[in-house]
Amino acid sequence: MLTPDQQDQLLLSLFATAEAMGLQLTQPAALIMVDDLKEHSEADLAQALKACRRSGGRLTVDAILKNLHAADGHPEPNEAWAIALQSFDEDETVLMTAEIQQAAAAAAPIIEARDKVGARMAFIAAYQRLIDASRAAATPVTWNLSLGHNAERRVQAVEEAQRLGRLPAPAAHRLLADLRVTPITGDGQAIAGLITGKAVKPSEGMRERWQALKEVVKDGKRRKLIQDRWDRRKERNELRRRKAEVESQLQKLGGAQ
Repeated sequence: MLTPDQQDQLLLSLFATAEAMGLQLTQPAALIMVDDLKEHSEADLAQALKACRRSGGRLTVDAILKNLHAADGHPEPNEAWAIALQSFDEDETVLMTAEIQQAAAAAAPIIEARDKVGARMAFIAAYQRLIDASRAAATPVTWNLSLGHNAERRVQAVEEAQRLGRLPAPAAHRLLADLRVTPITGDGQAIAGLITGKAVKPSEGMRERWQALKEVVKDGKRRKLIQDRWDRRKERNELRRRKAEVESQLQKLGGAQ
């Protein structure tokens, strides 16, 4: 939101831009434009007015907003859909805006049903609503990293995000330093999946070790079952022996009387 002083400066910039473009702008019209544009930052508005002067045409709120949107960092819907498609692959590390993440969540059930066309339509409709709302509120674009299972792709994704200017260099360097530490192996992720419930396919060697462990567990259960049966049999035999002793003593007592 522009301060009152910044709004006054915007008013002067609108008159100056109109004059530079060979246009006439009345004060009432300029005041309305200031009111429509005051949610945006002074720096962004300055760049948008500069773009209007270079491109020519009419100086309207719509023309200024189009230049603002072109420079606000939000990917266009088709590019956003391509990013969302990557995010559906759990091996991929993807840098996404908050709007892409939310729209992808809306399209996820449809993509799981293998309806790619329907998923794209649902995504683009949701994404357009979300970025329209963000732009109306002049909310800055934010990029978030969604880590996938493939360790090599994590590094590549961060390097690409830095190259595109979507991650500041210091943040990218910190992430790269963290990601280049020896990552959790696929087998480690598979073991963690037993706890989290998120299935990850283990290696062949790990599957063999798991199978051997299962056999050991099964063998232990069989041994315990046999031991339990043996113990119960011993208890029954001991009970019968003691019962026989008691009956024998009772018979002796009866004979003595």
